[in-house]
Amino acid sequence: MAAAFDVLIIGGGPIGIACGLAAKKAGLQYTIVEKGCLVNSLYNYPLYMTFFSTSERLEVGGIPFVSINPKPGRPEALEYYRRVATSEDLRLQLFEEVLEITPNAGQYIVQTSRNTYHTRNVIIATGFYDIPNLLDVPGEHLPKVTHYYKDPHYYATRKVIVIGAHNSAVDAALETYRRGAQVTMVIRDKEIGNRVKYWVKPDIENRIREGSITAHFNSTVTAIREKEADIATPEGNITIANDFVIAMTGYQPNFRLLEKAGILLSDDGKKIPAYHPLTMETNMPHIYLAGVVCGGMNTHLWFIENSREHADRIIGDIMQNR
Repeated sequence: MAAAFDVLIIGGGPIGIACGLAAKKAGLQYTIVEKGCLVNSLYNYPLYMTFFSTSERLEVGGIPFVSINPKPGRPEALEYYRRVATSEDLRLQLFEEVLEITPNAGQYIVQTSRNTYHTRNVIIATGFYDIPNLLDVPGEHLPKVTHYYKDPHYYATRKVIVIGAHNSAVDAALETYRRGAQVTMVIRDKEIGNRVKYWVKPDIENRIREGSITAHFNSTVTAIREKEADIATPEGNITIANDFVIAMTGYQPNFRLLEKAGILLSDDGKKIPAYHPLTMETNMPHIYLAGVVCGGMNTHLWFIENSREHADRIIGDIMQNR
């Protein structure tokens, strides 16, 4: 199947939805292609996650997000974005992965796992949650190790190592501890991260201080085995009994897709894609970036609330160039 569009949007998360709303409002022929379910990254968030942002800062397309809480949680966000997509009748191609973007006579051919599309413009809004940053230690690929934390009940009464010091790691440590897990945190830096949610940071620091949660700072996991794990600490190497490892080591965008499309990445290790800050157009004509993917490895720079405006910038530039 070959279909032609003015705009093809890669990524069905909040920013991809915002781009779809803007494209529809402008009267453009568009579609949104998403490798998983609708707002796939949010679906894979922990069950009880609470957003740092208030509901109005998560709104897209000027459609109100009404929440009974000061800061909404995952279920409310899933409901909101689903209702936005369905009530606005957005064109969606779900469970369809984009494999390649190829220039063709002033347009692009986008090959997916199911279809082939022809489009004048491409918007890449793929986020960063699909590819975890690996530990590169022996035993990392054992079934007991996960880079995605979902539900604390699974770890009840077990010995759990949580790697990391930011929001995801802190949430996993506190929630599994409160479900009866024996929790050890392994933290590369000297303290809990300064970007941890302000209402959670005192909680984790107090649990560590009182000894309810063990924390090894300036430390790394060096090996993982079925029933134990090795940790390098400032006091020397230690081995502890262990049932599960939750490695909250962060994630990265799909750089392979960007590079295959011809988008330049910075060579300073941050891999920041080349794009114009006003139009969001990359070095490849008519290929745009929106959302977290713009930050490369600096995945903490862009959020829903400060990248919603990318949609209007991009569609405005497309309309100007028609």
